[in-house]
Amino acid sequence: MMNHKHPLELISVSADVNHSKIDASIIWLHGLGADGYDSEPIAQRLLNLSTFAHVRFILPHAPEMPVTRNNGHIMPAWYDVYGSIPITKEDEAGVAASQTYINTLIKKEINRGIPSNRIVLAGFSQGGAVALYTALHYPEKLAAVVSLSTYLPLQSQFNSAANRVSASMPIFMAHGLFDDIIPLDLARASFNTLQNCRYLATWHEYPMAHQVSEQEIIDITQFLQQVLALDLVE
Repeated sequence: MMNHKHPLELISVSADVNHSKIDASIIWLHGLGADGYDSEPIAQRLLNLSTFAHVRFILPHAPEMPVTRNNGHIMPAWYDVYGSIPITKEDEAGVAASQTYINTLIKKEINRGIPSNRIVLAGFSQGGAVALYTALHYPEKLAAVVSLSTYLPLQSQFNSAANRVSASMPIFMAHGLFDDIIPLDLARASFNTLQNCRYLATWHEYPMAHQVSEQEIIDITQFLQQVLALDLVE
C-alpha cells in the first residue's frame, strides 16, 4: 500500500465563519509530477463564489514513485507510465491502487454525512484519468466527473468492468486542440467509448496545449453549479 500525505482540504471562508453545513464535496486530483497544491488556485476561485459556500474541496497528493517514461525518476504519480502513444502497456496495478485510495476519500466524505450523489470527482491529466476510472467503477452513483486533458485508462476492459449505476452520472470531458502530451485523438476515443455505452458524457475542446484555460474554467464552473444544484432538488 502506497503512503499518501494527508490531502489538502478547503472550504469557503463564509462557511467557516457562519458554521454553514457542508452539503457537497469535490475531490480534485492533480497531474503527474504535481501535488494537491497545484489544484488549489482553481478550488479557491470556485470557493469565492457563493454557489460553492457549502462545498468542501479535497485535494489529495499522489504518492512518489519511479516513472518509467521519465527515466525512472521518482515523482508524484497516480500510476506508472511506460512509454509513448499509442499506449500499448498500462500500469493496471497502479491504477487499481489509486482507485482504492480515492474510494477511501469518497467513503470518508460519506461518513461525514455527504451522500455519494453529492460527491464530484475531478482531475487533470493523470489525475483526470484516475478520477474518470474511479467514478465509472464506483458502486454508487456520484454527482459528476470532471475529466480534463486526459483519457480513460484500461479502456479495453471497460465494457465488462464498468458499473452501470454510473450511467446517469454527468461527465465533463475537455481537451486542448494542441495537446502534445496526451493526444486529442486518444481523449476523443475515450469519449466515443463512453458515448457508445450511453453514458452522459459531454465533450469540450479548447485552443490550448496540455493546460487549463480561462474559458474552460468558466465552463467547468457552470457545469459544477448545475450538477450540484440539480442534486439538491432530486
